Amino acid sequence: MTRPNLLAGQDLPPPPRQKRSIEKRQRIKAAALALFRDHGFERTSIEDIARKARVPVGGFYQHYRSKRQLLLALMDELIETMANLDLRPKPSADLRTGLRHFLARAFSGDLRYLGAYRAWLEAALSDRDLACKQRQIRAWTTGRVTGVFAALHQLPGARRDVSIPSLARSMDSFFWNLLGEAIHASKIELDQWIDSAAHLIYHALFRD
Repeated sequence: MTRPNLLAGQDLPPPPRQKRSIEKRQRIKAAALALFRDHGFERTSIEDIARKARVPVGGFYQHYRSKRQLLLALMDELIETMANLDLRPKPSADLRTGLRHFLARAFSGDLRYLGAYRAWLEAALSDRDLACKQRQIRAWTTGRVTGVFAALHQLPGARRDVSIPSLARSMDSFFWNLLGEAIHASKIELDQWIDSAAHLIYHALFRD
């Protein structure tokens, strides 16, 4: 499945070419991620982002036309990170350990965008277009999880009576909920959740 392009139709300012401008855009994105994580979307202003990024407010508008457009750009980066994740099951003598390593690797990239995801969920509550894009994202990620589980289901020892689409929908919801909760979780708690997810997937797909 082709990943959703959240920036389609967006009239983005041209991308920076000079090193100083590129660094400025990176500071703006880093500032927004931190502020969105701590305060959410509505309570973060463009002035707050510009101040934290150490750029004038006018400098913000050289890169993004609005706070909403910046949020779309950050979420699009998260989707691109997910799209670049190699989901092909790796041969492993211990499937349970392999699943655990895979989930940890997947979440290591997503956690950088916790602030964007918190702001996205908040903004989508009152923005129909963002809510529609959220449904597109979930359909795409569910499809990818379905593909992974279908591949695992071909391995020896797999349960023949499991519904792969139902399991994929359930676990995809679990993964997104985990990402939403991770903003409040310690590393120990997050590791425990990943362990539990690997355990659930293994026992849902394979016989002991």
